[in-house]
Amino acid sequence: MNGQRVGYVRVSSFDQNTERQLEDIQCDRVFTDKASGKDAHREQLDEMLKYVRDGDTVVVHSMDRLARNLDDLRRIVQSLTKRGVCIEFEKENLSFTGEDSPMANLMLSVMGAFAEFERALIRERQREGIALAKQRGAYRGRKRALSDEDIKALKSRVDAGEKKSQVAREFGISRETLYQYLRMKN
Repeated sequence: MNGQRVGYVRVSSFDQNTERQLEDIQCDRVFTDKASGKDAHREQLDEMLKYVRDGDTVVVHSMDRLARNLDDLRRIVQSLTKRGVCIEFEKENLSFTGEDSPMANLMLSVMGAFAEFERALIRERQREGIALAKQRGAYRGRKRALSDEDIKALKSRVDAGEKKSQVAREFGISRETLYQYLRMKN
C-alpha cells in the first residue's frame, strides 16, 4: 500500500501524555482525542474516519485506544477495511486489511473483549471506591452549581410559570440539574 500512514491516539483525560503511544512510529498525520473510550463518537476519531482513503494505513497503539467496546471496535475496523484502509495495532502486533484470516478475526474479538472487560472493571472499582468514601463521610458528590439564594430564585421563577428550559439556560445549568434543585427540600 502506498497511501498515507495516519495515526490515531486516545487518552482518557486532558492531563495524560499522548506522546508515548506512537513514539518512534512515522505517520503523515496524527489525530488525537482526549476522551473516554466508552463511546465511539469522539471528535478526532470521526475526523480521522472521514480523512482516510483507500490505500491508507491507520496506526493505533493498541485496540483499547480505538474502542473499549467490542461492538464499536469491530464496527470501526470493518468500516475501515471495507474502504480499502489497513489498520495496524502496534501493541498487539496485528494488522487488518479486510482479507483477514479467521485467526486474525478471532484475535480482534478476544483482544476487544479484554478491553471491554477492563472498562467494566474500572467502572466497578470506581463505584466501590465511591461507596467506601461515602461510608467514611469523605465523599459528598459534586459541589452544587448554585447558591441557596440562586436556588430560591430558581424555584420562585418556576413557580411563577416561567419555562423551565429558559430558567435553566439563564442559570447556566442543564434541565436535569434544574429538576434536581426543584426536588430539593427548602
